Amino acid sequence: MRRGPQAAPVLGLLHLCMAQANFAPHFFDNGVGGTNGNMALFSLPEDTPVGSHVYTLNGTDPEGDPVSYNIGFDPSTRSILSVDPNFGNITLVEELDREREDEIEAIISISDGLNLVAEKVVILVTDANDEAPRFIQEPYVVLVPEDTPAGSSIFKVHAVDKDTGSGGSVTYFLQNMQSSKFAVDHHSGVLRLRPGTTLDYEKAQSHFVPVVAKDGGGRLRGADVVFSATTTVTVNVEDVQDTAPIFVGTPYYGYVYEDTIPGSEVLTVVAVDGDRGKPNRILYSLINGSDGAFEINETSGAILVTQSSAQLQREVYELHVQVTEVSSAGSPAAQAMVPVTIRIVDLNNHPPTFYGESGPQNRFELSMYEHPPQGEILWGLKITVNDSDQGANAKFNLQLLGPGGIFRVVPQTVLNEAQVTIIVENSAAIDFEKFRVLTFKLLAIEVNTLEKFSSTADVVIQLLDTNDNFPKFTSHYYIARIPENAPGGSNVVAVTAVDPDTGPWGEVKYSIYESGADLFLIHPSTGAIYTQPWASLDAESTARYNFYVKAEDMEGRYSLAEVFVTLLDVNDHYPQFGKSNQEMTMVLGSPVKIEATDQDAEEPNNLVDYSITRAEPINVFDIDTHTGEIRLKNSICSLDALHNITPNGDYTWSLEVQAKDRGSPSFSTTAFLKIDITDTEMLSRSSMDAFLLQTKDNPMKAVGVLAGIMAIIVASTILISTATFWRNKKSNKVLPVRRVLRKRPSPSPRTVHIEWLLFNRTKAATKFVLKEDPSNENCNNNSLGSPPPPSSPTPPPPPRMAPSTVATPWTVPTVSGSLTPPQPQRSPKPKALGSPTQSALVSELRQKFEKKIVASKSYF
Repeated sequence: MRRGPQAAPVLGLLHLCMAQANFAPHFFDNGVGGTNGNMALFSLPEDTPVGSHVYTLNGTDPEGDPVSYNIGFDPSTRSILSVDPNFGNITLVEELDREREDEIEAIISISDGLNLVAEKVVILVTDANDEAPRFIQEPYVVLVPEDTPAGSSIFKVHAVDKDTGSGGSVTYFLQNMQSSKFAVDHHSGVLRLRPGTTLDYEKAQSHFVPVVAKDGGGRLRGADVVFSATTTVTVNVEDVQDTAPIFVGTPYYGYVYEDTIPGSEVLTVVAVDGDRGKPNRILYSLINGSDGAFEINETSGAILVTQSSAQLQREVYELHVQVTEVSSAGSPAAQAMVPVTIRIVDLNNHPPTFYGESGPQNRFELSMYEHPPQGEILWGLKITVNDSDQGANAKFNLQLLGPGGIFRVVPQTVLNEAQVTIIVENSAAIDFEKFRVLTFKLLAIEVNTLEKFSSTADVVIQLLDTNDNFPKFTSHYYIARIPENAPGGSNVVAVTAVDPDTGPWGEVKYSIYESGADLFLIHPSTGAIYTQPWASLDAESTARYNFYVKAEDMEGRYSLAEVFVTLLDVNDHYPQFGKSNQEMTMVLGSPVKIEATDQDAEEPNNLVDYSITRAEPINVFDIDTHTGEIRLKNSICSLDALHNITPNGDYTWSLEVQAKDRGSPSFSTTAFLKIDITDTEMLSRSSMDAFLLQTKDNPMKAVGVLAGIMAIIVASTILISTATFWRNKKSNKVLPVRRVLRKRPSPSPRTVHIEWLLFNRTKAATKFVLKEDPSNENCNNNSLGSPPPPSSPTPPPPPRMAPSTVATPWTVPTVSGSLTPPQPQRSPKPKALGSPTQSALVSELRQKFEKKIVASKSYF
């Protein structure tokens, strides 16, 4: 399609407009429950902590330009959220409270720098259980009549909780359900009088009932919480007229004296309405017993005498007073009655007086044993007290003055006359060892008189002793220390016990209680403990003894004390070596140790110091004073140095070692020690090398050893041949004997046989020197790769029997073996037998052995 000439400018303008257009950014829709987008349908729990990241605004710009975010609130509301403009992170900056604000309106916006897009969002604040129940219309005070029936509803409490759901539901409980007269409905809060209970104004005028309101619980800051509130319901009990009048101050006694004038008040009777909340008026009246001699004021209750004392015909009048309640309507209500006793008395003109069996007396004495039974009456005291006055004038109190709490007097109040009784109250305090004499004053003093006449009498009690005390040691335990070399009969310690009783009851006898003290005796009278005459003490055997001693009186009352006897160690033992003569092998550079023990029990007697007192040929050793380790001096570094010192060059020393203890006086013991010195190189050589080196300077020594071995073999052969001959002769078999005589072994086999014996003998010596193994004591112990021994020749020729005795010479110790102590088991490495030194020595000895064998052929 062809464009007109005007189309080109229009298209250019359209392209320019499109290049200058910029589209606005927009939010992403987060959806239900999302936390990233445009905050649509977003809710926030009210217990969210301040500072929490609660949401992220998220949007985009169509052109891909960077966007910024903002959130705003109405000026009249709180700004509870803030936003990071670059990342859109929304943070809670103020606390939430759903009960105050359950919705929050905010304006969120997104901008690309040129365009701004704003949206209004509503944030729902969800509930958390952060409110406690709250009682309304407090305080709670209710007035309840005391005759309210059990189970009746008396009040209703009400509490509200602003939370929703279970956190807003309220239930009610009583704090002290067991001790309460009331009960509350858990749901309605109605307070009732518990069934089976009643209210009584006279016992309790008010009750305080704690009521607890508790919500249903809910989540708060990630935890399940339950809130509660407490209130107190004050229940005031309203008094009801249901109690008769009550007399106060009963019983009632009155006295009319001989000088009392008519119209005088004798006493006043007091009564009150039992219903003290709303008391009625009280009226008094005399029912009977007055005989016209007394009258009562009907409003005050005062009883008056209407006649003179001369006109009164009786000494005692028993009156009956009645009180009557008058209701508010003026009608009589409840009544009560009480007796009143009125006694006619004369003037007070006689003091109380004490009497004995022979008349008035002011001193009473008695002897009695200590510690009488509790409550015992002192029958030896015959005391009577009397006041000749009448009525109140003859009323007086009795008191026993002196050490308190020991005795009590009966009666304590007397009217006119009484027999005085003194009773033991504290038997333990009546102690002869504390008091020999107890002195008291018996006081009689009038009670209701102005004169307060009184009189006293002395009571003297002489106490007699009884055996009421145990012997008691001056200490619960005694500690003694004696030397172990103390002779028999030595004093150890003296124990002392005291018996406070007098006479024979106070004598104490001592003895050793039970067993465990066979080495000790105690003096029965003095308590001195000493050793048996035959006792031999030894601290090394038993260092400590403990036993009990008994102190006993004549009636078998006793006490015990423990005695601890420690034996002091005396230096009475010499240090002892295991052997007085010892042989040891010292490896160059390593110590050997000698040890001595001291049987003494304690330090320093059992501490041992070591020293070298003599050494031959010279002293090349140092010894550790405390451990007994013997070492070569530092100047001795090789066997060559030792070889130059010893005359014979045999590396053998004889030492005299002294062991000395540190006791006083000090004891010492010596031991003789033979030490063979070698080094690790010699220990690693083969048995043949060791033997040849030992016999290098003395070849005759080796010849002697071999000659001894051969003599043993010849003797064994002769014994076996003789036994065989007699056995064959007994069985008439002579032919084998003839074969023995004809068939002699050739020199060549004998030489091989002897060499084989020598080889095995050398192997035995090697085993003894380098290795000690009890399990292989009777075995060949041939080294791996050594040629097996030749098989035994066919009997009966005696020379052919020699191999059966090869094992016998192995048990004979060599010279080097007798001087060498057992060494730890170790397998020596086999060395080559072809060294030049060994070959030369073997050749030299072999020639000497062959000459010796030729000389001894006559035996075969």
